Amino acid sequence: MKIDSHQHFWNYNGTEYVWINDEMKVIRRDFMPGDLKEELLLTGFDGSVAVQARQSLQETEWLLKLSDDSEIIKGVVGWADLRSSELEKQLDTYASHSRFVGVRHVIQDEPDDNFILGEPFQNGIKKLKKYNLTFDILIFPKHLPNTIKFVSKFPGQTFVLDHIAKPLIKDHKISPWKEGINELSKFSNVYCKASGMVTEADWYNWQKKDFRPYLDIIFNAFGTDRVMIGSDWPVCKLAGEYQEIMNLVSDYINDFSDHEKNAILGGNAIKAYKLKI
Repeated sequence: MKIDSHQHFWNYNGTEYVWINDEMKVIRRDFMPGDLKEELLLTGFDGSVAVQARQSLQETEWLLKLSDDSEIIKGVVGWADLRSSELEKQLDTYASHSRFVGVRHVIQDEPDDNFILGEPFQNGIKKLKKYNLTFDILIFPKHLPNTIKFVSKFPGQTFVLDHIAKPLIKDHKISPWKEGINELSKFSNVYCKASGMVTEADWYNWQKKDFRPYLDIIFNAFGTDRVMIGSDWPVCKLAGEYQEIMNLVSDYINDFSDHEKNAILGGNAIKAYKLKI
């Protein structure tokens, strides 16, 4: 089964999606499961993991409701208040839903670069394993040193690195991102999403060759059993259409074995998120 490991839905409004600026007009509209289903059919994918785009409990509840009504949503990575005394109550509620598979917090937007090392946040992370939930790590390259320290504290927790930690692809910059990725990959409980790369490149002038050095590095670091394909749809529409974005990874792995392809195109997402397919 082919799984897009990372995409979003929203009913657009300017108040809740303030990050969608004037340069992003193409995604200033609603994106719902029916829209994604058309894209999946064109590319031969069977379903997706829907990831939170708002940091609210309402977002998690909304995504789970969408998953009730759409067979293409195989898992939901929602938001929960990891620093709250009410966290276990929240997780008790959401974990009763079979498609609630993980939690994400937008670390990259926190003004404090040390946020991920904060005690209240880490206390919340400690509680995820009880519910068999992953944690998606959304960071910039500057956060990699602290992320390595963070991950080292939770050897039993499954982590998924979003968007290969957003290297500066537009500037063709490799270091120190490469060194951080190599160090982070040493923790066997960390997976990596080959996603979100086009929006870190030149939106209007990128070429396939721009991504090869970065794909080389993540596959050399994480191997074929911990990398999963993801579109970051509809955000990816800023720089290209769904099929061409997915083809960046599909074409790169063209010469891999069938076993490796199956893992990257779906098996690793099923394994990391414990998807009930």
